[in-house]
Amino acid sequence: MDISNQIYSRKSCRKYLDDELDMSAIKEFLSNVKVLNPEINYSYEIFTKDEINIRTRWKAPYYLAIYSEKKDNFGVNAGFIFQQLSLFMQTLGIGSCWVGMASLKKNNPDFVILIAFGKSDNLTRDVSKFKRKSLSEIADSPDEKLKPAQLAPSAVNSQPWYFTHTDEGFDVFKVKPNVLKRKIFGKWNDIDVGIALAHLYVSNPDTFEFEVKNKEDIKGYSYIGSLKI
Repeated sequence: MDISNQIYSRKSCRKYLDDELDMSAIKEFLSNVKVLNPEINYSYEIFTKDEINIRTRWKAPYYLAIYSEKKDNFGVNAGFIFQQLSLFMQTLGIGSCWVGMASLKKNNPDFVILIAFGKSDNLTRDVSKFKRKSLSEIADSPDEKLKPAQLAPSAVNSQPWYFTHTDEGFDVFKVKPNVLKRKIFGKWNDIDVGIALAHLYVSNPDTFEFEVKNKEDIKGYSYIGSLKI
């Protein structure tokens, strides 16, 4: 199934119906999902809203908890995997939202983040309503190939990714936040970069390649990896 068209209409959903969901399609999709780094073990668990500590003003009927080994780029890997799921769920009439302001009631050292989800009749918006940085702000020069990444969601819409052109494609970086922002949002930046990479993957499934090379950081940004699309 081509889920790339969802990039241009999906929004983070905060209004849900209480309809019960059959999870079989979600579980099957995740059994075949593209992984960024196969050497990082990860898993997930689905909860109802009553099983989660929620600090948002809104609630969804279901929450997907993401777990991962804490290896290098584990957050990037998690964002990459589960944003694909978010786009897929959109095709089923299921809205979703990455939620930092919620936690598990039971402690799990592998816990990373939650995704709220559920049936919704408030799933989409016109791409012209997206508030995003320009292509020239997320790369060393504007490039339409990066449009799917430009439209990716991120914590407080911070868009902490940056791309530089190489002979083979792009080097991928994340912003180095100041002390205050690092304390508040730093742990989500890797996930956000993974979400942007997921958009580039589903838009270029046959040519997408990602690897981590021995490259230096650049001013204001940390190197994440290198990309071909």
